[in-house]
Amino acid sequence: MPGSGQADPPSVREGDFLREVIAATAGDSRLGCCIQCGTCGGSCPSAADMDHTPRMLFAMIRAGLRGEVLRSTTPWMCVSCYFCAVRCPQEVHIPDVMYAVKAIATREGVMPDSTAPDFSRTFVSNIHRYGRSYEVGLAAKHYIRHYPLRLPGMAPMGIAMVTKGRMGFAPHRIRGVAGLRAILARAEELERDGATREVPA
Repeated sequence: MPGSGQADPPSVREGDFLREVIAATAGDSRLGCCIQCGTCGGSCPSAADMDHTPRMLFAMIRAGLRGEVLRSTTPWMCVSCYFCAVRCPQEVHIPDVMYAVKAIATREGVMPDSTAPDFSRTFVSNIHRYGRSYEVGLAAKHYIRHYPLRLPGMAPMGIAMVTKGRMGFAPHRIRGVAGLRAILARAEELERDGATREVPA
């Protein structure tokens, strides 16, 4: 792809990457049934911020363009609303595919030039620490790191949300957070196992 800066390794053949992504989605092979109708992109509230439409990303996966896919911002812009999946005529679990691509990119340290991966890491870190999202901490860390000049303009809205009880100023840790961490650790283990499992062609 123009401007990507790196080429895919020559060992990546058409079909290989598709099988890798299918394995990362628990073996759901419906991705291979995508008919390129564009319903997903037309349904997506974040499509304007993606560098590739979902159907283009799926075509790239099927073509074996592994490096370009892993460096794409598209999966990181997905908000997991599942509107695309509900409307997909082939019943492709599109958000699951997006999550699988993000998981592979995270595991290999291949990130797009975007603030979205960092936002995602901060969110996941809060889940591991508290068992739930911590909105004030998430927004503060993200904006201090990436958009410090926007913080003064956001302060009035943030203060209003805190004072009206719409958002907690201090983090709240759920009960049984140790159990949740054990579940997350097991999920990561299963995900690693799935990434190494061979999916039949």
